[in-house]
Amino acid sequence: MKLNRAATVAALTLPPGKNEAIFFDDDVPGFGVRLRESGARVWIVQYRIGSKNRRITLGSTKLLDPANARNTARDILADVRRGDDPAGKKLEARSKAHETFGVIAARFLARQKAKLRPRSYAETQRYLNVTWKSLHGLALGRVTQATVASRLGLIADTSGPTTADRARAALSAFFTWAMHEGIAPSNPVAATNKHGNGKSRDRTLSDAELAVVWKASPGDQYGAIVRLLLLTGQRREEIGALRWSEINRDKALIAFPGERTKNGRPHDVPLADMALAIIEAQPQREDRNLIFGEREGAFQGWSKAKAALDKAIAKNGAVAPWRLHDLRRTVATRMCDLGVQPHVVEAVLNHVSGHKSGVAGIYNRSVYTPEKRAALILWADHVSGLAGGKAANIIMFPAQGGK
Repeated sequence: MKLNRAATVAALTLPPGKNEAIFFDDDVPGFGVRLRESGARVWIVQYRIGSKNRRITLGSTKLLDPANARNTARDILADVRRGDDPAGKKLEARSKAHETFGVIAARFLARQKAKLRPRSYAETQRYLNVTWKSLHGLALGRVTQATVASRLGLIADTSGPTTADRARAALSAFFTWAMHEGIAPSNPVAATNKHGNGKSRDRTLSDAELAVVWKASPGDQYGAIVRLLLLTGQRREEIGALRWSEINRDKALIAFPGERTKNGRPHDVPLADMALAIIEAQPQREDRNLIFGEREGAFQGWSKAKAALDKAIAKNGAVAPWRLHDLRRTVATRMCDLGVQPHVVEAVLNHVSGHKSGVAGIYNRSVYTPEKRAALILWADHVSGLAGGKAANIIMFPAQGGK
């Protein structure tokens, strides 16, 4: 039978007792028409790869005329003779279509949850699920360099270059993992531009600026957090997620466990009276361990609260653009100006560098608790003087022997 005329195809009927049948063309082996009881008629191509039969549907006989169907069949069968497997590629493409960015990102995050610190995991999750949400419906192979670069430009324009670079880093880490898993063919982030200047910030606030920030800090949770950051020099994430179980009132200190610090090491922060008073002023609930934040979460809404503070600052005095992390750098710098020894400042900040890095860190296990307390009390006295409108005199902090 030659399936070269529409009338011939239209005249085909199912054998008695059959609800489906395939009629093959005599001139093009493997090319045929499949009939079903419903009346549907479609062109097909059938071939063998090893011991397996493969079949491809070309389309309805109503939409594809016999000549075009035969030519398409010839092209497919020619590919098969060259060693290709068109049906297999189609199945593979269909399978990969279900491996969208959103589906694979969920798998990546599930594996990263056990590896990352809670804060790092939360940021990675936010970037992949929120910032890159526009990619969720795409197959990984369809996420192109141009797509990523365009989105990064938009993020930089709306949220700033730092946010764009962090979103870029999270996406690149995801695609690197996907490549190692054999899921993604390449990393489309690799050749995109960074939007920041790559320079470390060196902004520190002057005494006058610190006084303005202190006085403008509101009487709410955010204001309390800002003042604690200013008094202790700790990280925003550590204070924003501060827990009552980490407060030792008898010893007047914060005892951060290793899982709550950036370097994974337990860290005690002695509290001057001013700092302890701020913590004690926060309402405590029996069913809630977190000091700041709402419900079961730590403090959120950093950007909105910072914008409100900047607006209040503008009414009280001049402060050049600044970030919360600048307070940590300011505390470290100004402590040194007050005469605190560098290794004590490092201990206050929980830095593993300088005196506590390398071989020195292995043998020097001191945590300098008395020295940290003296340094933070000295610093609190200085801040108190600024808050009262009087700058404290800068004195030399006595060197500690035997540490």
